Amino acid sequence: MPAPIEVRKVPLHNVSDASELAKLIDDGVMEADRVVAVIGKTEGNGGINDYTRIIADRAFREVLLEKGTRSPDEVKQIPIVWSGGTDGVISPHATVFATLPEDAVEKTDEPRLTVGYAMSDVLLPEDIGRVAMVEKVAEGVKKAMEAAGITDPADVHYVQTKTPLLTIDTIRDAHQRGKTTILEEPHGSMDVSNGTTALGIAVALGEIEMPTQEQVMRDLSLYSAVASCSSGVELDRAQIVVVGNARGHGGAYRVGHSVMKDALDQDGIWAAIRDAGLELPERPHHTDLGDRLVNVFLKCEASPDGKVRGRRNAMLDDSDVSWHRQIKATVGGVTASVTGDPAVFVSVAAVHQGPSGGGPVAAIVKA
Repeated sequence: MPAPIEVRKVPLHNVSDASELAKLIDDGVMEADRVVAVIGKTEGNGGINDYTRIIADRAFREVLLEKGTRSPDEVKQIPIVWSGGTDGVISPHATVFATLPEDAVEKTDEPRLTVGYAMSDVLLPEDIGRVAMVEKVAEGVKKAMEAAGITDPADVHYVQTKTPLLTIDTIRDAHQRGKTTILEEPHGSMDVSNGTTALGIAVALGEIEMPTQEQVMRDLSLYSAVASCSSGVELDRAQIVVVGNARGHGGAYRVGHSVMKDALDQDGIWAAIRDAGLELPERPHHTDLGDRLVNVFLKCEASPDGKVRGRRNAMLDDSDVSWHRQIKATVGGVTASVTGDPAVFVSVAAVHQGPSGGGPVAAIVKA
């Protein structure tokens, strides 16, 4: 039986700020030793050298160390996934997940939020972008599902991962061992790591069959509707957080999901909120949400045809501002207009995550 979950969204007042996490703990909303995952946005460039992720990570772990009893090694194992880049109106924030004592909530047979965590086997630089990575991630997702108490893949609504990408050092390491890497330089490896990881999630959940190497990053008809994949220099394996619903354990929250068909698809966001269990009018407005929406989590991608709803855009041709930043700002604005809150989790590099040119959406609400 999974533990009931408390989940809260907190702002980051600056890049090294974890004061709102400390306040949650001081106010008795959650215990430091019961925090099981953090998923957040930091204000860096979102690229390979985005060190704001490391700064925020350190700040949050220091609070968990100071206010809890877990050892440094135990705190180091807590999955804290930071997505860099708060382009446009997106506001730096973190969503914190913690377990509650079993007797703290009334048990129910209604679906309620559950969270499971696992680490994959080590991902070698030569694995990134290849079927070996798909296989290792798929096994890790199955372990995280088990930890969450989920047996039916239909109860999985959001899988957040953090995986390694290629750096000059890891490419050199592979070459010294007589191995090749999918790319010969680091740029582009974020997209490759994210997309290959998404295929592993899709395989684990039965959304697709095991792809061939030729299909990886090429067959865009293959995707997971619940994958949200980030990558960075911080680790050497896939850090996997499965968020879904289970029955029997109780709690105050539910999660649902849908997909955005393109960068302007507000209906896809509303569909995820409805799937989580909120009843909404036919033409909803952010004021209909009240205080029941905790957060939404999205991935986005510039459409490879260079168009949105038949209209040409210049994102993929722009040498001054990366399309990563442009599409993130666009979808962030669309999302904030739905939720009425700029503190939304919008991450880029979404190949194999939702339909091409769109992306997956997950929503957590108060049940």
